[in-house]
Amino acid sequence: MPIPTAAQLQWQNAELAALVCIDLHAFDGEFYDQGEVRINPVADYNIFNPQKYDMDQWIRSLKDGGFKIAILTVSHETGFFFFQSKTTPYSMKALEWQDGKGDILRDFKVSCEKYGILPGVYIGTRWNAYYGIHDFKVQGDNEFSKNRQAYYNNTIEKIVEEIFTNYGEWAMVWFDGGAHGPEQGGPDVLSIFEEHQPNSLFYHNLQRADMRWGGSETGTVPYPSWGTFRYRATGAGETAKKEISENDFQLLKTGDPDGTYYMPAMSDAPLRGNGGHDWFWEPHREHTIYGLDALVDMYYNSVGHNTTLILGVTPDPEGLMPAADVERLQEFGKAIKLLFSMPIKSVAGTGKKIKLKLSKEQTINQFVLMEDIRHGERVRKFKVEGKTSTGWQVLFEGTAIGHKMIHTFDDVAVSQLRLIINESKEEPLIKNFEVYYVERMN
Repeated sequence: MPIPTAAQLQWQNAELAALVCIDLHAFDGEFYDQGEVRINPVADYNIFNPQKYDMDQWIRSLKDGGFKIAILTVSHETGFFFFQSKTTPYSMKALEWQDGKGDILRDFKVSCEKYGILPGVYIGTRWNAYYGIHDFKVQGDNEFSKNRQAYYNNTIEKIVEEIFTNYGEWAMVWFDGGAHGPEQGGPDVLSIFEEHQPNSLFYHNLQRADMRWGGSETGTVPYPSWGTFRYRATGAGETAKKEISENDFQLLKTGDPDGTYYMPAMSDAPLRGNGGHDWFWEPHREHTIYGLDALVDMYYNSVGHNTTLILGVTPDPEGLMPAADVERLQEFGKAIKLLFSMPIKSVAGTGKKIKLKLSKEQTINQFVLMEDIRHGERVRKFKVEGKTSTGWQVLFEGTAIGHKMIHTFDDVAVSQLRLIINESKEEPLIKNFEVYYVERMN
């Protein structure tokens, strides 16, 4: 039975992660055109000049939102690296800002540790306008192109080694769109990762993926979403295998209960995604910030469906997390804490029947189930029943539990509940079975 590594356990226990998105184009005051950014180098990298820069303010906003992991885009499609690199001149040492001595990656790592948030790093190698890389490759097949490709591959390997050796441990490393390895003509980042960051989460290339994309950028996955998968990797661009890309990435969304690899899904969405899809800062876009009710619904349909929710946030050109975004993150953190801080009762146990007796008949409308996934996802089919004044009533019938399964239902008065596991692989190990009455937001 596939079981999670320590890094995968840490990832699922975190439940909420933030992807902090910065790149040079976010400072040009124009609307983001991905196609243009990928092929046109930035005219003047000194447009990066945030006068009110405050990394602690960024990370505090995530702490207030309840996030346990933060991931910084140290590079993206422009090819600029937001740290002090000795390998590439296209990095922070080239800036007039802070006299070329600034290091966003260093500040990010220090602030995460200060506020008790696990740090991760996102490294873009698939697109690089500065080095002329399009979908992993230098275009053309002549001697010049081959030499440029070899130069780029060597450069990326050295940059990755800098990031992995000069900043301590990372909770997770995310290669944008995957990372082609030597077999596909790209840099060998996996061996560098395995040498220098063996305790981290790797995402991803054609050889290895420690988690999988959830098949959309809506911040949700359907139920069930199993933590296991039938392939060792998902492939760059999530489309390397027809079986993965077909049916609107259905396999990525649901996983495979009989999969031989432990590879939990992530559910990702930008905070500014309500009528837009703004991973990076764009001016005059506060109206696209998701409403609180939408974010809470996202939580139920991501964390509550056995995945980790990744929410994209983006600082503004002044170097601050925008006030409207900060306010919404605070509201979200408070709402989730309120919804899950006061269970009526909770139990844990092993075996195929677990009872939860209340002190008196009470109205309930939500339960949470958690398996002890250190030993794998064992439950295959279950139901939850509540004892009403007229007898036992089925509240839910399902399949996957995994790290966490949350279900809401209409108010019902019960004196006790029972979890009945009809099918399992080996003895079920239930870490938590808790019941709530929550006031609906709407």
